[in-house]
Amino acid sequence: MYKIMTPEEAVNLINDGDTICVNSFVGIENPVELHEAIYSRYKASGSPSHLTMISSAGFGLWDENRNAEGYIRDGAVDKLICGHFGAMLSTKKLVLENRFEAYNLPLGCISHAIRAQAGGIPGALSKVGLDIFVDPRIDGPGINDISKDDTLVKLVEVDNEEFLYYKLPKIDIALIKGTAADRRGNISFDDMYMSGDALSICQAAKANGGKVIVQVDKLVRKPSRPRNAIIPGCLVDAIVVVEQEPLGSGYEALTGSFEIPSGQWDMWVEIIDRMTASKRKNNAIADIIGRRASQELHEDDIVNIGIGIPESVSRYAKESGMLNKITLTVESGGVGGFPASGPVFGAMIGAASVYDMANQFDLYDNGGLDICFMGALEVDKHGNVNSHRCAGTYSGIGGFANITAKTPVVVFCLAFTAKGLFVEEENGKIKIVQEGAVPKFVDKVSSISFSAKRALANGQKVLYVTERCVFELTPDGIKLVEVYPGVDKEADIISQLPFSVE
Repeated sequence: MYKIMTPEEAVNLINDGDTICVNSFVGIENPVELHEAIYSRYKASGSPSHLTMISSAGFGLWDENRNAEGYIRDGAVDKLICGHFGAMLSTKKLVLENRFEAYNLPLGCISHAIRAQAGGIPGALSKVGLDIFVDPRIDGPGINDISKDDTLVKLVEVDNEEFLYYKLPKIDIALIKGTAADRRGNISFDDMYMSGDALSICQAAKANGGKVIVQVDKLVRKPSRPRNAIIPGCLVDAIVVVEQEPLGSGYEALTGSFEIPSGQWDMWVEIIDRMTASKRKNNAIADIIGRRASQELHEDDIVNIGIGIPESVSRYAKESGMLNKITLTVESGGVGGFPASGPVFGAMIGAASVYDMANQFDLYDNGGLDICFMGALEVDKHGNVNSHRCAGTYSGIGGFANITAKTPVVVFCLAFTAKGLFVEEENGKIKIVQEGAVPKFVDKVSSISFSAKRALANGQKVLYVTERCVFELTPDGIKLVEVYPGVDKEADIISQLPFSVE
């Protein structure tokens, strides 16, 4: 039977050495007060310590002094297993200093491994990750020098087929943020952007004899409608009520509180950008890439569009009228709306459906998307892509590996060079005014996020769209298939590459 507790009482359920699984998505839906109560307890007593933290999509607030950053920095955590580290500003720096073990696994594979554990199965099989960095034959999932755990990802063979087997430590504590608890302890997510892995995390913790701690905004007398109660009260040990300040209509637009027709998506994007203090870049490079990449869309496509330069694809899809003829999706579980970005990445404006994250990755892993548009840090002569790590920094693979693993058409959207590239467009012609100092096309990528070998074996169509040209993946490597008007093929492309292309 659940109990209503203060944050301080609830975190006393956590023991030294526990494995905590957090239901959040990059920078949203974090149970902030629970994290801060853990930090207060740790500062006062040195406990809980030697923790292992698991999160499919990472947990942070884009603020190095909030959420879990303090107790991670002060030494309470021994091991961290996440799909993405982008919003964890302090933590991702400490990882590179070998302060604790840290592992980066594909987001969807962590989600599926949690669901497997909820069903009493130690781990989950997947073809996602084969031939990229997480594959034990390549690098493995460890981010730093002390991360040597070889139990998290194993290469196995089933019915003469290769798979990766993802196995997580047993979850002892579920940390969840929900909207409301009714008098039976049932937890609804009505005012949340997503439910993520919430149910699977709770089921896994209870299967292991652990505890479920849920932070909610309010208590309600009237039970939620059965389909809206994501977590049944019988799975809950502690409910912590923390009243939230009114978020305003901009945030409510992301929770599905009211219908938003597609014609109003632009308006709400602007409102949310102002509220989150984010500013969308509107430059010639992104415009050129987005316009060309959007031409690969077809009516009735199911689509995932990555953050950064790929976001410009949606702008041109709207201008052409294609946006109303396709279905956009986001990794956290949203389908049929318009993905938000910046601090609220993972939420969706005008979603038709938001379901559990593991179900979204069922769709992605099985080739359910028709096309995806992804960014890239590096591309090599073979067509391999690095999107998650470069010298001295990293963000993590996130859902990138799952999204690109089996999607029939993969379009990478990237500038030809970085750090200083300046491009002008006039009368339909492109002029490279100043070349960037950092090449994006290299002889060999520093880490593999996307395997060209695997894509060719899968029969995927792969394009690399830049502001000056388009390459396509072939069995012989990348091939130059399109040069934009105004671009000097030899001076602006061929001579800039460290390898020869057809």
